[in-house]
Amino acid sequence: MEKSITYFEYAGAPNTEETLKLAVNRAEELNIKNIVISSTTGDSALKLLEIIKEKKLNISVSTVSYHQGFHEVDKMSIDEETIKKLNEQGAKVFMGGHALSGVERAISTKFGGANPVEIIAQTLRNFGHGLKVAYEVSLMAADAGLIPTKEEVIAIGGRSKGVDTAIVLKPSIMKNFFDSEVREIICMPRNKKKIEEL
Repeated sequence: MEKSITYFEYAGAPNTEETLKLAVNRAEELNIKNIVISSTTGDSALKLLEIIKEKKLNISVSTVSYHQGFHEVDKMSIDEETIKKLNEQGAKVFMGGHALSGVERAISTKFGGANPVEIIAQTLRNFGHGLKVAYEVSLMAADAGLIPTKEEVIAIGGRSKGVDTAIVLKPSIMKNFFDSEVREIICMPRNKKKIEEL
């Protein structure tokens, strides 16, 4: 099989729209029925839903965001109005602790050192922050019962704002972490930094 990969020059939000279009096109080509997307505020997920609606496709969207208090004490990243909009359009919304940090990050922050899960996360970041996030949100969504683990899904990730990476993935739940398989890279940034970080 030959399949092209789109490489963006830099990471970050300017790649969002193209990433979403490429992801939906590949889902259509492979008849994939589930897309999981990381979305801090819900904006990227809403854009994804628009593209799916325009193409009149039957694709289930699961949105995964930060846990409460990630940015500000006792505050959610996605506001209630946006959650309502996402739900009205059929998207499922999950907010929870990061699969690839969680309590281990608290331990390393307090006591120093690195834990195995943080090493796995950093290894995935070497391919790009968005790839690590796409992989991670698939674990979180699978654990929450939002996506199946017996079939391929599209997973979309980025860093802090917007998305820049999409993959075809055979997901797993966290306890079966090593059963996950990245089957295809649809798009990703060549330079792992955002242009403003150079």
